[in-house]
Amino acid sequence: MRKPITSTKVAVKLRKSEDFEGWYLYLESYPVLVSGKTKRVREYLNRTITTPIFDKSRTARTTESSKTYKPKRDINGIIQCKTEPDQEACIYADGVRKIRQKEYDNADLYSDTETEQSEQNQRLQCNFIEYFQKTAKERHRNSSQSIIVNWQRVYELLKIFAAGDTLLFSQINLKTAEEFRRFILSAPCGGNKSGTISQNTASTYFSIFKAGLKQAFIDGYLTIDISAKIKGIQEQESRREHLTAEELNTLAATPCDRPIMKRAALFSALTGLRHCDIQKLRWSEVQKDGDQVRLNFTQQKTKGVEYMPISDQAYQLCGEPRQPEQFVFEDLPDPSWISKPLERWIKSAGITRKITFHCFRHTYATLQIAGGTDIYTVSKMLGHTNVKTTQVYAKVVDEKKQKAVNTIQINLNKEEKQ
Repeated sequence: MRKPITSTKVAVKLRKSEDFEGWYLYLESYPVLVSGKTKRVREYLNRTITTPIFDKSRTARTTESSKTYKPKRDINGIIQCKTEPDQEACIYADGVRKIRQKEYDNADLYSDTETEQSEQNQRLQCNFIEYFQKTAKERHRNSSQSIIVNWQRVYELLKIFAAGDTLLFSQINLKTAEEFRRFILSAPCGGNKSGTISQNTASTYFSIFKAGLKQAFIDGYLTIDISAKIKGIQEQESRREHLTAEELNTLAATPCDRPIMKRAALFSALTGLRHCDIQKLRWSEVQKDGDQVRLNFTQQKTKGVEYMPISDQAYQLCGEPRQPEQFVFEDLPDPSWISKPLERWIKSAGITRKITFHCFRHTYATLQIAGGTDIYTVSKMLGHTNVKTTQVYAKVVDEKKQKAVNTIQINLNKEEKQ
């Protein structure tokens, strides 16, 4: 279906200057269709004249105090002037008018399909890498630092893959996506780390790449949803190291040279909170109503608002209440500074396995499921957006059940002989 022709007419007009004895030359286009409405568009040409010839037989505007006339034009519609420089300015203005008139006439002749195709061809010449970075900033302006860092790393890997800063949308197809998939499986680590990234990290990065492609399809830069046609990278199931209830009690009885870290670690084991959430927890987010204590906070990672009841023991680990704006675990070291004192404390308790601060969160999940708490409740307590994320802890408990099957042994052969 073709668009209705709007018959836009472009004319050269004059506007009297208020600052000097002269007139500005400008183009006026009417009617111009903008967002379904007709408008009058003016374009000034940076040209002025002082000697236009007016046609006394054609009144332009009449008031009580003055009367103005329309400029005299030749057979081609060009405004006539007394001096040669002014006449040349009017001829120039008419030349621009012809260009604009042709543009409007040609625009009216395009069909909707042809216009869309023309716009699509322009979008295909845009830079996907530049678009990806812009999308990351707009989409994750308020996201957690870990998400922002991951999108930034994929942006850097795209530049390595493209051997530069440019990868046009016209170059994005299934083949390119598969090539990037193979590239990312052996991509180099960022920062000061050497070697290649793990398969799980590659899986995360490729999912981000697919999210960028999906957004490009939504925004009209791609005509095909390539993200839906390519497979993601399968994650390898990682071991969720955790402490037993006996080890947790041993740690609670073991002195630590960083008391604040010990309290925070045990608090994580009793609540399942991440280090970043514990570090940012303020007293205003700890609400006590009679015997019930509840945390009302926003997760740093997911930005989800959580309402979590905690036990009396967890509340005791918070210490004495202070001002609402103060941190509950004030001066808790950052993750980069916590590993050494944590390692010393773990070793002094006689635990030889590698235990990180995050393992206390794993401990909470594993012990809750082992104690009979249903997986959906545990998932909510951990703040997981998908219960599948929580199911890995159920597998750990199932493994322990399987080992427990053979704990009791009966000498059946001896019984049969009797």
